[in-house]
Amino acid sequence: MRAVALIDGEHVPEVVRDALAELPYEWAGAILVGGTEKLRGDVSYGVPLLPDFGDADLVVDLSDEPVLGPGERFRWASRALAAGLAYVGADFRFDPQRFEEVGVPSVGVVGAGKRVGKTAVTAHLALLAARDRDVTVVAMGRGGPPEPELVERPPAMEDLVALSRTGRHAASDHLELAAITGLPTIGCRRAGGGLAGRVFVSNILEGARLAAERRPDLVVFDSSGAAVPPVAVDRRVLVVSAAHDLDSYFGTYRRLISDLVVAIGCEPAGAIPARIELRALEPLDGRVAVFTAGPVATDTIGAEVVHVSQNLGDRLALAAELERIDADTYLTELKGAAIDLVAEHALSRGSRVVLAANDVVADGLDEALLELLPEAVRA
Repeated sequence: MRAVALIDGEHVPEVVRDALAELPYEWAGAILVGGTEKLRGDVSYGVPLLPDFGDADLVVDLSDEPVLGPGERFRWASRALAAGLAYVGADFRFDPQRFEEVGVPSVGVVGAGKRVGKTAVTAHLALLAARDRDVTVVAMGRGGPPEPELVERPPAMEDLVALSRTGRHAASDHLELAAITGLPTIGCRRAGGGLAGRVFVSNILEGARLAAERRPDLVVFDSSGAAVPPVAVDRRVLVVSAAHDLDSYFGTYRRLISDLVVAIGCEPAGAIPARIELRALEPLDGRVAVFTAGPVATDTIGAEVVHVSQNLGDRLALAAELERIDADTYLTELKGAAIDLVAEHALSRGSRVVLAANDVVADGLDEALLELLPEAVRA
């Protein structure tokens, strides 16, 4: 394979020349990444020194600390993967993900991690585009169905409870998106996630083909956690929170393959800062207990809040907590144990269950998202 080497001046040039001769690659050249300790006068490595990756097929890291420490290496690896190149070192290898075309205009929303507000941004984008366009949403989750599942109408609470009682995960992302947006939504599943977002097993490509068969104006792909769906979308939005550093590990890679960064609760450079506001999908009655999967302000729901839980993702803590709650209405995000624990508990006591949406609020976000749409659907 045609390769470019990362080299440094902490190595004696002769050592680097001999290594390049020994390794089984056709060298396009080398990039001198720093270090001067062992450089004397003009040096020759036997290959051209390049400013970038050129026409290489992979990047071979022949450098080492202190010139390239872990952080710098992940940044170089991110650049390589974003360029579609493998990144190889003495005891590691990262291969770029291959993205498959879907044949319809598309935008993907990916996250820097779990519970960053990604699904809220997906819903916001889908509803914004659907004002005057035919939009289908495809969601990939760790609790998705074994075969891609098309949900054509918003699921009612009784639908979700009935689904949960069959043993299904009734709070999967596609069900949440269908409930919040009312748009046709296709649910898919995935297992495992690599450092750069590649998944081990997923049926999202089948879900993408099902979406394409509907011939919508736009397909919006919602990812799962920090995973990046293997779909060649036209544009991509990255959602981050204060818990994630855009320049650490493969955060750099996710930023490089994205066209817009939305930051929930933080303000990194180059991102649109935003906040999440909880909104009930139905009117609230009496004393209200609120259930979320993380910190969310409840002062926007306009009700008498008697309890707030952030334990939808912690079943043991949530089960113990529910035994102490007495409320007329249970307002819950559709995440984690929202149905099999919260809804079942509320219904057993004769209380109402209302789903909550997470609204994204940010100056300039709508304009940026509309500008991001593929030209075929922008007008």
